[in-house]
Amino acid sequence: MDINKAAKKILKALSFEEIDVEKSRQLADLKRLDPMKIFYRTVDTRIYNGDHLVPVRLFFPDEKTFQEEQVANGMRVMLFLHGGGWSTEHVDNYERICARLANATGHIVAAIEYRLAPEHKFPTGLEDCYAVAKAMYEKEFLLNVNSEDITLIGDSAGGNLAAALSLMARDRGEFLPRRQILIYPATNNDYSENSSFDSVRENGTDYLLTAGKLRDYLDFYAGKEEDRMNPYFAPILEENLQNQPDTLVITAEYDPLRDEGEAYGRKLEAAGNRVEVYRIKNALHGFFALGIKSNHVQESFDIINNFLRRE
Repeated sequence: MDINKAAKKILKALSFEEIDVEKSRQLADLKRLDPMKIFYRTVDTRIYNGDHLVPVRLFFPDEKTFQEEQVANGMRVMLFLHGGGWSTEHVDNYERICARLANATGHIVAAIEYRLAPEHKFPTGLEDCYAVAKAMYEKEFLLNVNSEDITLIGDSAGGNLAAALSLMARDRGEFLPRRQILIYPATNNDYSENSSFDSVRENGTDYLLTAGKLRDYLDFYAGKEEDRMNPYFAPILEENLQNQPDTLVITAEYDPLRDEGEAYGRKLEAAGNRVEVYRIKNALHGFFALGIKSNHVQESFDIINNFLRRE
């Protein structure tokens, strides 16, 4: 169903330009009060990144997987990196989508509570994610998972972190992800009128996530100006995209990040990687994180499952 005129007016009224981190975090916390909350089993664990313990929450697809350790250790795992502009969300607010994702795909979902900006600037959050991924790929994690059974997945800023983690893993040579799923990922470093992507101008004012908010998020995340030119900060800047995972990119039609996500997919494919790119028609940025049984979410789950079944 197309977005009607009345809905567009409401969206426009809610599409303010600036981000207040504390107010945004308080608003995000309202997701914990979830009247549609489903029953699910979780286990909390932690992994060291230097002297910092990074919390990780495991979501199990069903009761049998939770109860039978031997089954859980033979399962496939999604390493989930949440969105929120690197600054406003956390795993507690993503419980619905992680639980539904586990149930829909039959995977254990391991969600990383990486440290947030602006208190912790780039690359702190990325290094937290890398430390957890390294532990999982090297079988130093609670679950004994084979590397071929691990999929990186992230939405928005989490998609940025997943893409950057894959680049970092290749460059450091310690492990190499086999698959990654990037859901409306932030891959670029410019959300001004000078952006090379039309979707920033077409969708950057009236559809909740504005270009102004994106500029604020970059300001929160960057520790210094030169960080913005680092491919681990903006993966689309990487000149050499060879030896990257099989990649699924899902974008939303009314999203300022739409074109850069799709462009990143094309660059990965041009470098010789196996890539699939899908645009969800009439969808807004953030639809996936709601985790509700909407047509957009179900369509995304179907696309994800088809991708996971291809070897």
